Amino acid sequence: MALHPVLEQVTNRIIARSRPSRTAYLAHCDAARIAGVQRGALSCTNLAHGFAAFPSNDKLRLKELTKPSVAIVSSYNDMLSAHHPFESFPKLIKDAVREVGAVAQFAGGVPAMCDGVTQGQPGMELSLFSRDTIAMSTAVALSHNMFDAGLYLGICDKIVPGLLIGALHFGHLPAVFVPGGPMTSGLSNKEKARVRQLYAQGKATREQLLECESQSYHDAGTCTFYGTANSNQMLMEMMGLHMPNSAFITPYTPLRDALTKAAARQAVAITQQGSYMPLSRIVDEKSIVNAIVALLATGGSTNHTLHLVAIARAAGIVINWDDFDDLSKAVPLLTRIYPNGDADVNHFQAAGGPAFVIRELLDAGLAHEDVNTVLGRGLRAHCKEPFLEGDEVVWRDLPQNSGDEAVLRPASNPFGDNGGLVLVKGNLGRAVMKISAVKREHHIVEAPALTFDSQEAFMHAYKAGHLNRDFVAVIRFQGPRANGMPELHALTPALSNLQDAGHHVAMVTDGRMSGASGKVPAAIHVSPEIVAGGPLGKVRDGDIIRVDATAGRLEALVPQDVWAAREQACADLTSSHIGMGRELFAVFRKSISEAEDGAATFPLPSPLEPTTPLHEGADTGEIMPGSDEDFLFRTSK
Repeated sequence: MALHPVLEQVTNRIIARSRPSRTAYLAHCDAARIAGVQRGALSCTNLAHGFAAFPSNDKLRLKELTKPSVAIVSSYNDMLSAHHPFESFPKLIKDAVREVGAVAQFAGGVPAMCDGVTQGQPGMELSLFSRDTIAMSTAVALSHNMFDAGLYLGICDKIVPGLLIGALHFGHLPAVFVPGGPMTSGLSNKEKARVRQLYAQGKATREQLLECESQSYHDAGTCTFYGTANSNQMLMEMMGLHMPNSAFITPYTPLRDALTKAAARQAVAITQQGSYMPLSRIVDEKSIVNAIVALLATGGSTNHTLHLVAIARAAGIVINWDDFDDLSKAVPLLTRIYPNGDADVNHFQAAGGPAFVIRELLDAGLAHEDVNTVLGRGLRAHCKEPFLEGDEVVWRDLPQNSGDEAVLRPASNPFGDNGGLVLVKGNLGRAVMKISAVKREHHIVEAPALTFDSQEAFMHAYKAGHLNRDFVAVIRFQGPRANGMPELHALTPALSNLQDAGHHVAMVTDGRMSGASGKVPAAIHVSPEIVAGGPLGKVRDGDIIRVDATAGRLEALVPQDVWAAREQACADLTSSHIGMGRELFAVFRKSISEAEDGAATFPLPSPLEPTTPLHEGADTGEIMPGSDEDFLFRTSK
């Protein structure tokens, strides 16, 4: 199937836009690689420290400087359900790696926080910053330079993007990402949403709400709705960084364990001692476009309009919201998973899962097949589903048809003809809207502004009965520089109730709404944010605001001369900078980029000056460093 022209056009402009920083990135990765095992660059003292506590057989292999060593970097903790299963993974990995003559070492842990626990709490203001903290933690784990590949154990909102950003800064190493899987299905997401709305109306007690939530979040594994955590897993599948169709296999099952072992063996297989496939050659412009397409085709989390930008940036690739917007117009919606439908990710997996989506997109010319993956060359190898044969996992071709077309459809019969993500722009700045769950009659809202400087202020007005009217809620000072850009998901039940009551309501904010944003129109991530001088700070109560997802407009309908003379609103943000550890993240608030630039704290790659290898033993070759010809030359030697 020929590539869709929009896909080709967007990919080509990303390649052209990224050429300087991508070339520099690949040169950095080439300079970091040495001939033989990476630990060959270490002195005897270095190396002795690196394996002092290891069993004698492993120590012997590490001394020999011939067999690869695989780093395990994990987000395990036993409080959070999604990360709990990783407790047992290191032993499985070490045993599987030993079976193929290599060694695995637990290189380090990374922090993992849950937006579900911190939602509406001060700790939520650390959430976005935790992504780059995880990236830095990953870099610390890998900085010992003992390793020839990495296995990255992560699943949730900021953890997978952080691990991938960190791993990309060691892009000369092969990498396989290892999911933990979702919890089994509990109380339906539709029923959970109903009880939440009743509680917001005062018609359900706290005890009833807690019982509802406990029946929904009830076991080990990630949450089953299609928020950021499960969007992460879909994107890792689409980028070829997982073993095929492994994202949504539940924890503590024989198949889950077999997939973990297979991932460990594959990490060894793609080291320089096997068929070398470094991460830097998997995450390229085409795989980033594929990831955007998968996000759109599945109605995934709006948080990835930040995270994918930052991931791409780490690989020297420059993308923006115009790319998302243009692709969204061409990519059909293939899934209905809560909050864009009633099903959960277990239903999605049973209907065909990520492999079905990948196959449909490839067959429709809406994804690049000619990309590298952890299996080698070509995304088509990831259109299979895993099964157990004895204790080993095997992959078989998918059934031709979806197992449930109420959840998952072919590209020839989609739920919608676009990806449901819209760029809106105007005199208030640039923002994104997720409209895949918003009814068409709510795609345009024109109403007076009501400004709030916190979600608590909004909820106070709601509970006091002051919001029974048409309005656009402007939630200000919620950007990354202001207070860390917390999610405002707690506002969803109240806004949903007002919309259900017949009011025309929308939300505009320089904050986030997460992958759980639903049926109320919300223009989010407004960029530039108010603290950076963004025009959203000029809005006053009563200004008529037009939020138009159809025409892609976000405007204050204020006379131009009045608007030009307006001063920015001010707010005392001290209370968001003190307590719950927020003082420690002042450097993030000062250095973080705008939302459209990924809300990142690290720069794009730039050329090494002078261009020299990082190790004396680096094999520099004779071809221009960083080129595709250079990679093929090196790997064929």
